Amino acid sequence: MAHVVVVGAGQAGSALVTRLRAGGYPGEITLIGEETAPPYQRPPLSKAYLLGEMEIDRLTLRPADFYAEKAIALRLGQRVTGVDSAARTLTLGDEVISYDELVLTTGSIPRRLPDAIGGGLVGVYTVRGLGNVDAMRHEFRPGARVVIIGGGYIGLEAAAVASKLGLSVTLVEMAPRILQRVAAAETSDYFRALHQAHGVRILEGAGLDRLLGEGRVTAARLTNGEEIACDFVIVGVGVNPATELAEMAGCALENGIRTDEQGRTSVAHVWAAGDCASFPHQGGRIRLESVGNAIDQAEQVADNILGANKAYAAKPWFWSDQYDCKLQIAGLNAGFDHVVTRRGDDGAFSVWYFAGDRLLAVDAMNDPRAYMVGKRLIEGGRSPSAKEITDAPDLKALLKP
Repeated sequence: MAHVVVVGAGQAGSALVTRLRAGGYPGEITLIGEETAPPYQRPPLSKAYLLGEMEIDRLTLRPADFYAEKAIALRLGQRVTGVDSAARTLTLGDEVISYDELVLTTGSIPRRLPDAIGGGLVGVYTVRGLGNVDAMRHEFRPGARVVIIGGGYIGLEAAAVASKLGLSVTLVEMAPRILQRVAAAETSDYFRALHQAHGVRILEGAGLDRLLGEGRVTAARLTNGEEIACDFVIVGVGVNPATELAEMAGCALENGIRTDEQGRTSVAHVWAAGDCASFPHQGGRIRLESVGNAIDQAEQVADNILGANKAYAAKPWFWSDQYDCKLQIAGLNAGFDHVVTRRGDDGAFSVWYFAGDRLLAVDAMNDPRAYMVGKRLIEGGRSPSAKEITDAPDLKALLKP
C-alpha cells in the first residue's frame, strides 16, 4: 500500500494530512513530530496562552481522536535522524520507515544568542514552541524585570503580555527603529507610541554587547556601556528555516527548501510546505512565515500528491495582537517606495504601501474594513490612487467596478 510520510506536526503538517485523507487518498499516512503535544496553533503562544487567557486544549488543532479516526498514524515525540532519498526511507532511532512520497513541513527554528555573549545563561528564553512558553511562564510575576531583545512582532507581542501582567519591560532593538525590516516608519511609530503608553521602555539603535550573570542572567550590557538589570530575557531576533532533513535528502536550498510552483523539491518524491519552503512568486522567490501560508500551501501540496498538478498562488496575510490593538496585514510590502495613511473611527489607522501606482500591501490597526478592502483590492490586482484612499468616505466604495 502506498505511504505518504509527513515530517513536522505543526499547522502545515496537520493541514496536509487532513487534506490528503479528505481528498480520498487510500494509502497509509504518517505524521511525525518532535514535540509530544499533538498539532497545535502557534500564534496564541506569545499572546493569549502566555497571558493565561487560552488553555492548552483550545490550542490543539484537532480533537484527540481525530487522527486515529482518519487512519492517520500520529507519531509524536520522535525525531527523524536520517533520510535516504534513493531508498525512500527515514530513520527514527533504530527504526527504518519506507515512504512513497515524503513531505517536509519542518517549520523554522528561532535564532538564539551565542553562548559567548550569554545566550546559554539560565533565564534566557525564545518564543517558538509550547515547551518554550511553558518554561518561561513562571517568570511572568508582577514587578519582575524583563529585557526583550528584538523589536519585531514576536518581541512586541511578548512586551505587550509582560506589560499587561505588571512586569517592568525594556525592549532593545539594534536597528534604528522597531519593525524596520517588516513595516514602514508610520507603522513603527504607531506601535512605539502604543507600547510607551503602556510603560514599556523602548531602546532603538541599541546594540547588545552581552548578557551578564553567573549561571543565571542578571543584566544586559549594551554596546554603549549601559547595563540593564533584569530577572529574565526573551530573545526575538528572527527564525531560520528548518532544513536539516532536506539537506540529508539532498534537496536544493534557497532561503529554505527550494520548491517548484507545485511544492516539489529538487529530489524526486520529496515535497515541502510551510515556513521551511521557498517557492516561486510573481517572478521571484519567497518564503512566508504565516499560518495562512502554512495551511494553503500544505493543502495545495496534498492536492498535487493526489494528482491536481496545480501551481500554488500565495495570498499573503498576517496578524498580530498587542494590548487592545489588532493588526491585520494584507499583501507583501517588499519594494514599496511610498505609503499613504488613513485614520478611521475610534482610533482606527491604516498604512497603504505602493510601488509607483501599484498597491502592494496594507497594515490595518483596529481597522478591519481597511484590511478587508485592501486584501480584496490586492488579490484582484486593483490599485486605487492615494487621493481615493484618503478621501473616500467609505472604503468599500473602492471595491466598485
